[in-house]
Amino acid sequence: MTDTVLVVTALDDVTADWVIAALNRRGIPVVRVDPADVGEELTFGFRIGAETRRWGGHLHTPSRQVELSEVAAVYYRRPTPYQRRFNHLPQQQRDFASAEARHGLGGVLNSLDDVLYVNHPWAVAHAEFKPAQLRRFAELGLKVAPTLVTNDADTAREFAQEQSHVVYKAFRGLPRSHDGSAGAIWTQRADPRSFDGSIAVTAHLFQAEIPKTVDVRVTMVGPHIFAQQVATPERALDWRRGDWDELIHTPITVPATVEAALRNYLTSFGLVFGCFDLALTGDGSDPDDWWAVECNPNGQWGWLPDAPAITEAFAGVLSADIFAPEGGGRP
Repeated sequence: MTDTVLVVTALDDVTADWVIAALNRRGIPVVRVDPADVGEELTFGFRIGAETRRWGGHLHTPSRQVELSEVAAVYYRRPTPYQRRFNHLPQQQRDFASAEARHGLGGVLNSLDDVLYVNHPWAVAHAEFKPAQLRRFAELGLKVAPTLVTNDADTAREFAQEQSHVVYKAFRGLPRSHDGSAGAIWTQRADPRSFDGSIAVTAHLFQAEIPKTVDVRVTMVGPHIFAQQVATPERALDWRRGDWDELIHTPITVPATVEAALRNYLTSFGLVFGCFDLALTGDGSDPDDWWAVECNPNGQWGWLPDAPAITEAFAGVLSADIFAPEGGGRP
């Protein structure tokens, strides 16, 4: 299979299913692989040397085989963590085997030459840090809420006194519990009277609450942009904590200066795709209404009303080189 798109994700990934179906409709060869399947379900042999200065070799799954030289694009979605593959082993063996798989198989898959990554996992890892995101937003001229990162209660109280209202946000999602159940810590208003010595245990992110009128989700895929206002019937502080079936979506046009800043943001992190969360303090017609909140470099978008159009955008970007005439470049 020449000009193949390699989709790196877990088996139960509906969003990837949509993109794969769109690629199939375009006649693009696709190989789907979850690196955590390493073992009899996933075998490989990669070589490099003086005569072969790029990684070459093959990758086998129960239903597909692909040569690395045939891969034109990699859609890196949500692969299973390597460690789960080795959960049955004692801890030392588990940690060793998962690290070897990540550095060996993962190291090769992340080092392919002349391949479009959407997105490259190293770029995703760099772009996931909220302090780096906020700094880049500010550097690009986007408005950001006054923010404090601290583990000192006195510093947190001082910051809260300077603001009308303060919210707390987690840097990362809540890890799964030992029984595998998932949870979340939503954005919430913080009462400075509750600040005590427990703040010293770890880092905390406090921000001035933006007097927003509505939230906006902007999804960018290559040259394509999709923007939806997101609201709840009760105007919740964090729309994610309620019933997503009750969310109110309204298309919105992103001002040219804001769109340009968001595109520059992706470029600066080496990203092709990103899901931006922004807050509006007006109707959105004035660029000063727009406040940058965060960008998920590997975010979910299947819940949005324009998911079908986003799916086609992904398929178009991943297959751009395959359809391009000889000498054509990637977007």
